[in-house]
Amino acid sequence: MASPFRLYNTLHRQMEDFSPIEPGKVSLYVCGMTVYDHQHVGHARAMVTFDMVARYLAHRGWDVSFVRNFTDVDDKIIARAKDSGEAPIELAERFIASFQEDVHNLGLIAPTSEPRVSTSMDEIRAIIQRLVDHGHAYAADGSVWFDVASCEDYGKLSGRKVEDMRSEETEGGKRAPQDFALWKAHKPGEPSWESPWGPGRPGWHIECSAMAWKECGERIDIHGGGLDLVFPHHENEIAQSECAHGKKPFASYWMHNGMLNMASGQKMGKSLGNAFGIKETLELFPAEALRIYYLQVHYRSPLPWSIEALPDALGLLARLYEAKENAAQMEGDEPVDQLVKQLGPDAGRAVELADAFAAKFYAAMDDDFNTAKAMGYAFELARALNRFNNHKKAKKRGGPIGQKALEAFAIVERALGLLAMSGEAFIEEVKDKRLPALGLTREDVEAKLAARVQARADKRWDEADAIRAELEEAGIQVMDRPDRVDWRIRLDVREEAEI
Repeated sequence: MASPFRLYNTLHRQMEDFSPIEPGKVSLYVCGMTVYDHQHVGHARAMVTFDMVARYLAHRGWDVSFVRNFTDVDDKIIARAKDSGEAPIELAERFIASFQEDVHNLGLIAPTSEPRVSTSMDEIRAIIQRLVDHGHAYAADGSVWFDVASCEDYGKLSGRKVEDMRSEETEGGKRAPQDFALWKAHKPGEPSWESPWGPGRPGWHIECSAMAWKECGERIDIHGGGLDLVFPHHENEIAQSECAHGKKPFASYWMHNGMLNMASGQKMGKSLGNAFGIKETLELFPAEALRIYYLQVHYRSPLPWSIEALPDALGLLARLYEAKENAAQMEGDEPVDQLVKQLGPDAGRAVELADAFAAKFYAAMDDDFNTAKAMGYAFELARALNRFNNHKKAKKRGGPIGQKALEAFAIVERALGLLAMSGEAFIEEVKDKRLPALGLTREDVEAKLAARVQARADKRWDEADAIRAELEEAGIQVMDRPDRVDWRIRLDVREEAEI
């Protein structure tokens, strides 16, 4: 059964209880990518944020219709295609394939639908015609313009005054500086489609209004996107949709994720030349490390980007995987209360946190998707479990306590998309991606470990100790087991309390 939750509504600038249009269901429309280039980690933050929203709501029992669009007809695509000598649609298709590769590698769930501008022309022309028929748009010189003055509450999302606005479009026929294009008359060398107003292509803003209508109907529950889209894109979407359909609100709730900023405070962007690609990042770190980097702060907060910060995120992730691995290795089936009595306060603390975990985790997430607070509980439990694991009888007798912890970690996996791997798979992925950063290969490490084993067998203890010290200095943790020698990448981690 769907549970209630609260979220911050940008439209009203306040926290609100969620009340769906249709009981038990959530329609979620998220502005997707304008596909004229490979995507960067700023885009990934928005993608992970709304993946988290859709994933969590489904986990809590809501029937979620999750729509994320592709803008494959746009000024930037046309300009890039001209530079590369490709047809605009072909260039867009190439970067859609790149995006889908990134989505797969990031471990995101698939949306219910992914409409494209190029396959939504019927709906685009139809919604423009409605606006013309209702007196909210006018045709001029083969283009169609939205009459901003005809929308009485234009500016309600951004709080801007109409008289202070001006659209960047300068084609002929505009009646007022703030009016914006719904349909752009054909220009040589640009893709075009037939319309009642002549050949041309849609403006940027009308595309999302049409695709949201196509996939969700005239009203939707939640509309999401980056904070940079509030004006003009989302402001214009509201005006277009509400004026075309005569129904308010177009979206009941507006969610906007904070920007990923450079250390200088500047927003990350391709046009600014400071973008760090998703592909490049995932060559260096597991996808879950990037995911935990985003989710350790509230989605509405700005997040400073530095590739140097990801080792910290990876260390935090490793702490969770260590706890999960420790919990899975605990054996025994004694009553929990007996274990707590016999194994002491560390066992009691682990049980206390595991028992309280679900209620505390859900309370945090139901309060505007507060992943920072929710993950704080996961780190707290992991720290307690890892401390309990140091007890000499934990592995042989702590099975029921480990099972309680595993149930809590399973919630983290289903709700947040973290801890989805086995501990062994996580360790191996870290080796694959972090060894190059250390200037090492698996062969290098294995050869040194073999030399150390031989030195120990020959009782050349100083040499064996020197090899171990060399590996530790290089970032390799050496673990002598009764029957073998294991090794891992050493991941230093700050205290979880700092989150």
